[in-house]
Amino acid sequence: MRDYSENKETCGTICLKYLLFIFNFFFWLAGGAVMAVGIWTLAEKSDYISLLQSNTYMATAYILVVAGVVVMITGILGCCATFREQRSLLRVYFILLLCIFLLEVIAGILAYIYYQQLNTELKQNLKETMTQKYMKPDEVSVTSAVDKLQQEFKCCGSHNASDWSDSEWIRSPDALNRKFPDSCCKTVTDKCGQRDHPSNIYKEGGCITKLENFIQEHLKIIGAVGIGIAFVQIFGMLFTCCLYRNLKSEPY
Repeated sequence: MRDYSENKETCGTICLKYLLFIFNFFFWLAGGAVMAVGIWTLAEKSDYISLLQSNTYMATAYILVVAGVVVMITGILGCCATFREQRSLLRVYFILLLCIFLLEVIAGILAYIYYQQLNTELKQNLKETMTQKYMKPDEVSVTSAVDKLQQEFKCCGSHNASDWSDSEWIRSPDALNRKFPDSCCKTVTDKCGQRDHPSNIYKEGGCITKLENFIQEHLKIIGAVGIGIAFVQIFGMLFTCCLYRNLKSEPY
């Protein structure tokens, strides 16, 4: 009976080792995916961050990048801990899994909260940001973001094209009699913003709804990635706890 019990425990430990190894392999790949989503958000989709008052959108992306890097390192550590059968390494591995789990849950929660607040923030601040900061010497990022926003989404102003009548730049001599920025034009040419006509200017819709939809889509991705990977980690922590209990204590 004793031999049977020992063999059974050994088989269980071997199964757990391979389950944890397979988990770590896919976990390492998931870490690369998480990091890629964070970098993609910061590098390719952050053009409009200067138009937002809150830093939550950027913070969620940075959390994903950090979590992705730590996940990849942790995946390697997990493989070493599994095959060397060292309980001390398994303890460190479990703690890192728990930290990553918390980071990704935080990213998911932040994305969800900001998703709910985004409409209110844009309604309160977007028009003022566009009309008061556009073409200011120290607001180059805002100017670039506004021009890209209006051209990419074929819109003009926050709510509509008439918002630009409140612009400090439009009312100044520097605008050279433009009624709108040139980026409001359907075909952008130098000083095309001088001609106020529906055939020339995007007058039918403002940019606020289009920007909101754009950012919300990316918040959905960030939230889904954060919560999804965190859910998968629960299995990794369970496998680690089971293997830890099955291994004999290290000799001292």
